Amino acid sequence: MPLTRAQKAAILEEISAKLESAPVVYVTDYMGLNVAQITDLRRRFREAGVEFKVVKNTLLRIAMEQRGGYDELLPALNGPTAIAVGDEPAAPARVIKKFIEEQGVELPRLKAAYIDGAVYGADALDTLAALKSKDELIADIVGLLLAPARNVVGALQGPGQTLAACLQAIAEKEAA
Repeated sequence: MPLTRAQKAAILEEISAKLESAPVVYVTDYMGLNVAQITDLRRRFREAGVEFKVVKNTLLRIAMEQRGGYDELLPALNGPTAIAVGDEPAAPARVIKKFIEEQGVELPRLKAAYIDGAVYGADALDTLAALKSKDELIADIVGLLLAPARNVVGALQGPGQTLAACLQAIAEKEAA
């Protein structure tokens, strides 16, 4: 049954709100997955903090054109389309890659990804999955900032420990 004008307007509003709130949009092809697989995929996306939704290309195109900035993503809107929307750039790619590996299927297939203004093609799934998360990057930066302090502490402790060991050895010789 075709959608009414009001239903289309509501869906368009929902898609626009998702595009407004999320810096990460993955456009995928899901056709060929059975109901159990789609349900499992949606559960995995939900656990990763990503929303996965099947959308009509026309409504998605209109929402993207209204928002602006998605021009490079528009050519990917052909055939059956589902979008994965979230905040973490690598999360959807990791879910898709792990799902494909565990299920032994070729779907869902990445058509394109939009991450903070940059567009990645269908061949970028492995690259996107390898990206570090925001928390991992912060941990790396903190580790780099703390490394010089650890080196200074180690350098200051080293001579003191050596001197203490020498004094202890001398004391043990005199006691013997």
